[in-house]
Amino acid sequence: MILFPAIDLKDGVCVRLLRGEMASATVFSRDPAAQARQFAEAGFTWLHVVDLNGAIAGRSVNGAAVAAIRKAVDSRIQLGGGVRDRAAIEHWLAIGIDRVVLGTMALRDPRLVREAAANHPGRIAVAIDARDGRIAVEGWTETTGLDAVELARRFEDCGVAAIVYTDIARDGALVGVDANAVAGVARQIRIPVIASGGAASFSDIAALKAREADGIAGLICGRAFYDGRIDPAAALRLLAEAPPC
Repeated sequence: MILFPAIDLKDGVCVRLLRGEMASATVFSRDPAAQARQFAEAGFTWLHVVDLNGAIAGRSVNGAAVAAIRKAVDSRIQLGGGVRDRAAIEHWLAIGIDRVVLGTMALRDPRLVREAAANHPGRIAVAIDARDGRIAVEGWTETTGLDAVELARRFEDCGVAAIVYTDIARDGALVGVDANAVAGVARQIRIPVIASGGAASFSDIAALKAREADGIAGLICGRAFYDGRIDPAAALRLLAEAPPC
């Protein structure tokens, strides 16, 4: 299981939101590249970067900050937020982003997502952001009637690397991860699932690792790292342990 520190970008700085509300942003670092280096030096091999403004605008807004992060670290980077067409996908992959996360496009233009996954094996992920089990898009400003598992299944046969599954009600709230619910989603699809939303303690990481066999491939963690609730070294040691026989 991979632990992904989150770098959420709003107006060029690193923030964390509460349940996706832009007005609730708390600034944790004004230097995204320096924050990325800090995570890399702690031993993280992946970073999860989101252009929050871009997710709402439908285009890159924090591109300069993303480029600075890419230049600052050798860590692998998965990037989401505002990637809505083929040109944007190709741009980010060309500058060295390792994996592009597509959310709104999975609902609006699934053919493009499937084509991108086929053309770039292992480098396209689908973000499934759920509020009460229903998909939210356009930077979580619009909730649809579509079920999360139903959407995920549409991409099982095209080479999508992972499903990034976010429980919006828990995101940034430090209320804990619902490991059973995430595992329930993962068991129903044939794509590895990366959990996001609610991680608040070491026990959350342990609970997800214990369900790794259900198809949980990773956890995205933000606020709990920034405010010191989870020690990176201890978390990485846990993930390095072999699963019980």
